[in-house]
Amino acid sequence: MKGNKLTPNFEVKNIRKTIEFYESLGFSLVMAVPETQNGIEPSLADEKEYVYALVSKDNLEMMFQRIDSFKEDIPLTKDLSIGASVSFYMEIEGIDNFHEQIKSKGLNPTEIKTAWYGMREFYLRDNNGYILGFAQKSE
Repeated sequence: MKGNKLTPNFEVKNIRKTIEFYESLGFSLVMAVPETQNGIEPSLADEKEYVYALVSKDNLEMMFQRIDSFKEDIPLTKDLSIGASVSFYMEIEGIDNFHEQIKSKGLNPTEIKTAWYGMREFYLRDNNGYILGFAQKSE
């Protein structure tokens, strides 16, 4: 097997609210699929509900899929609750400025700390309960 890319697919309650949260972190919407599943759209329309969206920032990508659609597509999740006991760890640049931006939006990140493995990092819970980790190599 040759691995090419890892893009997490998050089970979420509401696509629109999730996109708003991730846009506040600096991600941009790449595409969304409306509830009718009759096409792919580059932006969210006010009058529509959505079942899927893809966001990106630099080399990071994340997919979001509404609970009902997620459980239909991935039957192994049928009896699982939303959320995870995993953190999505992203290496970034400019961690101090980013941390201040997050705090100024009232999103309550942990304090930045230097871990024993040499990374300066902090964590944040998203609006669906997932844990996001942001890290930068110590100098």
